[in-house]
Amino acid sequence: MRNMRIVLGGKHLVEAHYKDFVIQTDQPEKVGGDNSAPSPFDLFLASVGTCAGYYVQSFCQQRKIPTDGIFLEQLMHVDEATRMIGEIEIRIFLPPDFPDQYKKSVIKAAEACAVKKHISNAPEFSVKIV
Repeated sequence: MRNMRIVLGGKHLVEAHYKDFVIQTDQPEKVGGDNSAPSPFDLFLASVGTCAGYYVQSFCQQRKIPTDGIFLEQLMHVDEATRMIGEIEIRIFLPPDFPDQYKKSVIKAAEACAVKKHISNAPEFSVKIV
């Protein structure tokens, strides 16, 4: 089991203390926050894209493929009926000299992202008073 301590910081600030990191969150001004840090949902979305980016980067580094000019763009498609994100699309932009034989494999690398795997096979959630 892994533990993360969540600390309430006043107003809308909330911190996650995990490993040797303090991850700060806030809410946008329109809901009463100061917008001083990403919202928890922003961090969730960023974790998807940065995880895919890490896997693309690792794929290239293992094959000695330069990563200059490679970037990813993440689009969140909202389902109008539920007003929730119905699809997360990740686009990988490769430079013209990227080896053709690795293009399909770099997509598979991005799809191997651990965050995506956990969303696809979601854990159970429980909330308890201690």
